[in-house]
Amino acid sequence: MSDILNGLNDKQKEAVLTTEGPLLVLAGAGSGKTTVLTRRVAHILEKGLAKPWQILAITFTNKAAAEMKERIASLVPDSADDMWIRTFHSCCVRILRRDITALGYKSEFTIYDSNDQKRIVKDCMKSCGLSEENFPVKSVIFRISDCKNKDISPEEFEAQSQSNYRDRQYAGLYTEYEKTLKYNNALDFDDLILKTVELFKKCPDVLAYYQNKFKYILVDEYQDTNGCQYKLVEMLAKAHRNLCVVGDDDQSIYKFRGADISNILNFEKHFEEAKVVKLEQNYRSTQNILTAANKVIANNRNRKSKNLWTDAGDGEKIVLRALGDQVNEAVYVNNQIEHLVSKEGYKYSDFAILYRTNAQTRAFEENLTCPYRILAGLRFYDRKEIKDILSYLRVLFNPDDDQNLTRIINVPKRGIGDSTVAKLQSFGATVGKSMFDIITDGSYAEAFGRANAKITEFADMIKRLREKVNTIPVSELIDELLSATGYVSRLLLESPPDDAVSRIENVEEFKSKAREYEEKVENPTFEGFLDNISLVSDVDNYDDKQNAVVLMTLHSAKGLEFPVVFMCGMEMGLFPSFMSEMEEGGIEEERRLCYVGITRARKKLYLTYAKQRTLFGKTEARVCSEFVNEIPTEYLDIEVKRQSGFNALYNVAPVKRNTTLPTFSFSRSTEKKPSVSSIPGVMRGSEMKSAVTDSGIKKGDRVNHKKFGNGLVLSVTDVGGDSQLEISFDNVGTRTLMASFAKLTKI
Repeated sequence: MSDILNGLNDKQKEAVLTTEGPLLVLAGAGSGKTTVLTRRVAHILEKGLAKPWQILAITFTNKAAAEMKERIASLVPDSADDMWIRTFHSCCVRILRRDITALGYKSEFTIYDSNDQKRIVKDCMKSCGLSEENFPVKSVIFRISDCKNKDISPEEFEAQSQSNYRDRQYAGLYTEYEKTLKYNNALDFDDLILKTVELFKKCPDVLAYYQNKFKYILVDEYQDTNGCQYKLVEMLAKAHRNLCVVGDDDQSIYKFRGADISNILNFEKHFEEAKVVKLEQNYRSTQNILTAANKVIANNRNRKSKNLWTDAGDGEKIVLRALGDQVNEAVYVNNQIEHLVSKEGYKYSDFAILYRTNAQTRAFEENLTCPYRILAGLRFYDRKEIKDILSYLRVLFNPDDDQNLTRIINVPKRGIGDSTVAKLQSFGATVGKSMFDIITDGSYAEAFGRANAKITEFADMIKRLREKVNTIPVSELIDELLSATGYVSRLLLESPPDDAVSRIENVEEFKSKAREYEEKVENPTFEGFLDNISLVSDVDNYDDKQNAVVLMTLHSAKGLEFPVVFMCGMEMGLFPSFMSEMEEGGIEEERRLCYVGITRARKKLYLTYAKQRTLFGKTEARVCSEFVNEIPTEYLDIEVKRQSGFNALYNVAPVKRNTTLPTFSFSRSTEKKPSVSSIPGVMRGSEMKSAVTDSGIKKGDRVNHKKFGNGLVLSVTDVGGDSQLEISFDNVGTRTLMASFAKLTKI
């Protein structure tokens, strides 16, 4: 036996050595699951149980796949390159490129992103005579995605929707959407899994090939799989049954993307002979942080029991701070970071500010003086100039792609107007040909009059560039493309100087990414480059080498870790959200999200909430999140300062950029800290359920407010330990107020 098992604890060794049959590894946060996965693969190879090409390891991000491949290569040199270590989607792209023709598609299909989807849905709504007001684009995309994640075809959805008018309209849009995709020889992100499952169902010989090929299958983050992904894995593993899935049901937080927690909870039912190994020893966080996480998640019923522990010591208590509003919250966080950097030797990259919704970032952007970056802002590949170049490349690869051809046929401007484009689209639809077929067919020339010369010039350029695809490196093809179109020179002419420089820099960065792809990939191809770009996620773009504080949503933080974490906006109605209370299993999913946030912290964890917050145009009073109340007070460092009226608990003026930071002192009082329940706005247990204010105000009452005058109470909503009142005032219209602060009197 080599040193593959060195440094593993007993449970990790058990998971590594269990090679035959179905295995569920319940890996708590920070318990070394990647170590177990990579060592298990190395053990299988070392023992000669399989050849490298007989192993399939599936992850959810390119970043995770790259890390896994690197670790395996360090353990078993010269083996990782022959293995399939891929994300779900890149694995399916590889299968579909080989055999999708069996489903009536060409192998040069385009992968559409969310922006492409929106454009198609809008076109489908026009053709179906539906308005965005009644059928929001996001809602349509969600319904279609939900069907695909559950392996429901347009025909099946239509059959299920006969008794419901709105569902019938959604079904019609789904049908039209699918027709449009196929007409463009394109797939959306969900299709990559769905079409692979469809291929396996339709072509047993293709399925048998991959079933026999992969003797051992490993799936990371199994709690995040949806119904279609489960079906894919189940089909592939049927021959050998050597399926190892690793995951943590307590970190299942992507229900909104279609993730089905029952896949991991019911693994033993799906695979009756399965063995279960629990990894509970944590190698990331201090015990106080882990205890807080354990106490919070224990309130969920729909879970498998686990108890994280560490031998790294208790560490510091979790800091809980109540601030006056979102500005004071941002200032407090900023000052804490600056103090820890200047006094305790931390780097800015050691800090993460996590929040429930992107709307919370504004206060931080306006008040942080430290260097920072926001993860999941405008993606590099979503910038106009990058989308333009990508559209050109996609048309070169898949000339049937009318969506991308429409985008670039007059970019840069070449005298082909919207009416001409509409005529091209109409011609294509009438004769059943793509726009590219129309513009390269001389028999249609007369139909376009004066625009024909411009169209012919564009078509000839595309044909010349297509001849160079796969004959020269991608980076050189991009140079040829930029030269042929005059794209960069037109940027200088048509954009303000500063904007033009920035956009040109982005174009150069895109070329750098092409060169980077060519250097890193053993056999780089044009097809591979486009697939690589299509499958990039926000987390893949996270660079921990930048010395800057990172701001991100709690969802984006999964899989990452930081020495110091600030979880901000820990308030009822924000986290957990109001919406979660109305959804089945919503509060439990929010609690899992809280568990994920807590377990991102290695050394220090701060929980902050505001007594008053302005969000989405409304200013409302807030009370502390019920999740905070689930953490015993002995694990919390609580400090409360007096407040005057409705002023901030921390009376610190907002700090503007490039100003001198005020001195921030930290008191180390020897007095006994107050309990959580003594902080204004924080309640526990039965108090939280019963303290709906004693005002006696109910719906239909007439009330008086000192500022707004007389009004009628339209609704009364229980919000934590308070009542949210919607009141129609006689003189100022409707206002939403918190009963404890409104000081209303009945009239």
